[in-house]
Amino acid sequence: MTQNFIKNILQKVNIGCTLDKTEIISLLSNGGNELLAVANDVRKKYLGNEIYLRALVEFSNYCYRTCYYCGLRSGNKNIQRYRMTEDEIVLLSNKAYNLGFKTIVLQSGEDMHYSIDELCRIIERIKKNDVALTLSIGEKSFDEYKQLKSAGADRYLLRIETTNKDLYQKYHPNMSYENRLRCLEDLKSLGYEVGTGSLIGLEGQTIEMIADDILFFKRINADMIGLGVFIPHPQTPLGETEAGDFDLALRAVAVTRLLLPDINIPATTAMETVRKNGRVMALSSGANVVMLNIADEFYKKNYNIYPDKSGVNQSLEQMLLELETSIKPIGYKISDSKGFRLGNY
Repeated sequence: MTQNFIKNILQKVNIGCTLDKTEIISLLSNGGNELLAVANDVRKKYLGNEIYLRALVEFSNYCYRTCYYCGLRSGNKNIQRYRMTEDEIVLLSNKAYNLGFKTIVLQSGEDMHYSIDELCRIIERIKKNDVALTLSIGEKSFDEYKQLKSAGADRYLLRIETTNKDLYQKYHPNMSYENRLRCLEDLKSLGYEVGTGSLIGLEGQTIEMIADDILFFKRINADMIGLGVFIPHPQTPLGETEAGDFDLALRAVAVTRLLLPDINIPATTAMETVRKNGRVMALSSGANVVMLNIADEFYKKNYNIYPDKSGVNQSLEQMLLELETSIKPIGYKISDSKGFRLGNY
């Protein structure tokens, strides 16, 4: 694969042409610094130099699912489980608002403990502040999603992790690939800003599969895409497998930005965990969102999807200072907006 071929693909982007699967595979396989630089230019062209902040409240680490890669899986008996109360969730959200956050993200394992009525009440209390609210709480029925939207939820994150049905079923026992797709369709139809994404580096995943993932994101016109690096957790069935390739995940961020130039793409905590300054590298390669976990160390430590998560021992104030310091040299600043996808609001 010659560099001239890669340059020709990137020139297509510069004149507004879309990319086909073969070209996406070429960029994922061989795109180097030039790919990352072009993605950064596209990100600046459409979104300017602002980084959107999200305050992340991981309010329960209970989960009845048994996904093979996740430390929260119900089969993991070596994790200290917790559930925040309604008042704790609202108090943390108010703290984030008072610190200047304009988006609150409520995330949990798939925990049936919280009723839809309770979740709606929590949403309504948080929305008394002028914030956008994102939910990341798994698969629900159409009516449940509708109730949560009516209560004030603006966005919903539901990662598909892989669009290859066989791979999906392999790593998500007793789950339905078709139902995952149904949920994403329902969320779109109800007017949510919809986030999804992939886990880069699952055993058996190919470059072609990642290309299909990115084309799927474009086809459903997703509003936010999270591309995390697979980090094996020792207390899961995949604990002995190899970690994902950071550089491939970085190229996946860049290619996603080329195909969906105005969407929101987080620089994930997993990237910072795998590679020192990984978050800044992602922000320099097309990403434009940072999520900061605002809970106390006990909660951050036990929301243990993967081990050795970055930022567990840092206070929120330390994380904010570190972020501001790290993005200044690359010409970015923290936005004071709610960070909706351009054109949606």
